[in-house]
Amino acid sequence: MKKIFPAILLILLVLSGFVAKESLRTVPNDSFGKGELLKYKVHYGPINAAEAVIDISPNLHRINDRLTYKATVYGKTNSSFDIFVKVRDTWQSYIDTAAILPHRSFRNIEEGSYRKRETVDFNHFTNTAQVEMKKKNRDKKQSTHKIPHGAQDIVSGFYYLRTLDYDRFKVGDKFTIKGFFDEETFDMVVTYQGRETVSTKAGSFRAIKLVPKMPKNKLFRGEDAITVYLSDDKNKVPVMIAAEMFVGSVKVDLYEHKNLRHKPALVAQK
Repeated sequence: MKKIFPAILLILLVLSGFVAKESLRTVPNDSFGKGELLKYKVHYGPINAAEAVIDISPNLHRINDRLTYKATVYGKTNSSFDIFVKVRDTWQSYIDTAAILPHRSFRNIEEGSYRKRETVDFNHFTNTAQVEMKKKNRDKKQSTHKIPHGAQDIVSGFYYLRTLDYDRFKVGDKFTIKGFFDEETFDMVVTYQGRETVSTKAGSFRAIKLVPKMPKNKLFRGEDAITVYLSDDKNKVPVMIAAEMFVGSVKVDLYEHKNLRHKPALVAQK
């Protein structure tokens, strides 16, 4: 009996491990896929200050024995704006194709003289995140953090927004996205504010209007400082982001897209 019990216990532990590996949620996604490319102009007031590119690799990647999309955001200031502050930022997220959750995220921040490199490995079975970070002229720092169930990083959170069914919302309805960023957990409360038509350099779109509640900070003017517009079609592409900052108004404007999953529903010009 003394020999049988440890064997049974071992079998139960192994079986529970198999169950855990299959316990991630499944989120229906018909909005985005491999190879999608989005390009944006970033306007600071009347000035065309920067450009951003968001792409999904044409190949799937395996992280934590799960298939993932490799989504990358590149941001850089234009040469004429570099004299004020030169920005060359890269944000990356490996997003589970079924659960739409991040398994690994990466940031390489170059803003003026500031430098930061960070890698975060998410474990959604133990609800932990391991962070490896290095700032300019400093040694690497490693730390482990508890994260909420279903935690998103910043990049994966935007892709998750594209999977939601906004037809079930009424104007003023709120929902919460759990997240982990900069070694801290957060609750991002998002308010659905209906539909409206927005004009971008890629055309005019009927758009879903979302306002995420911002915590107090030194960048944005008030908790409703950011408005996100998603195309009101099957793609739900972010077509415009408007932000009120203490230093002025910023608008991120879609000007080019490739390899969308569906034909975009543009509004005909009168």
